[in-house]
Amino acid sequence: MGLTLVIGNKNYSSWSLRPWLFLKHNRIPFSEVRIPLYQEGSTAEQQIYSPSGLVPVLLDGDLRVWDSLAICEYASEKFLNGRGLPADMAARAVARSISAEMHSGFQQLRANLPMNLKARYRWQPVSEAAEKDIQRVIGLWTQCRSKYGSDGPWLFGSFSIADAMFAPVAIRFRTYDVPLDGIARQYVDNLYGLEEMQAWHADALKESEVLPQLEKQGLQPA
Repeated sequence: MGLTLVIGNKNYSSWSLRPWLFLKHNRIPFSEVRIPLYQEGSTAEQQIYSPSGLVPVLLDGDLRVWDSLAICEYASEKFLNGRGLPADMAARAVARSISAEMHSGFQQLRANLPMNLKARYRWQPVSEAAEKDIQRVIGLWTQCRSKYGSDGPWLFGSFSIADAMFAPVAIRFRTYDVPLDGIARQYVDNLYGLEEMQAWHADALKESEVLPQLEKQGLQPA
């Protein structure tokens, strides 16, 4: 029995994108179950698959692995011999640190710039707290690319769990036209250039669900 990844809406679910992208980019085969979020019956359907009642969740036989970061780490250990993180111990520690920070932090960025692939807006200044989150992300990208990324286009050279964790932020930055230059702009372009990101984006555009709570009102379209 192969892997099954249960995800939410591709247009909105940043958490679902992370393990989906990691598995796809590493050519780890899996089947996909999509449960549109915040619809009648969505919660009950999620509870069928997920011990937490949330998506994403990875099914591997009788094993259930829930939470985006845990899924990526499990896939790295089982299928990639740990290559989902850098081989160098120091780089690996930093990759784990920024992945965990992305996992648990940046609440103002998430609240002010919800993921939405169908939308494109002109940049509009956000709250001081959200701007602090944005600058923190840009700083992390710049530091990791400068110190650890000489062997490739990703944060630590080769594509890693850290890149999968930050992929939804790249979408947010493009959706809301966040001002970027230099390393940060190139990194967003690199992520968008992935065939897997293009496939996810194309699927998102085909979805019919509209979640008003994740749509920004009053912003000027790009």
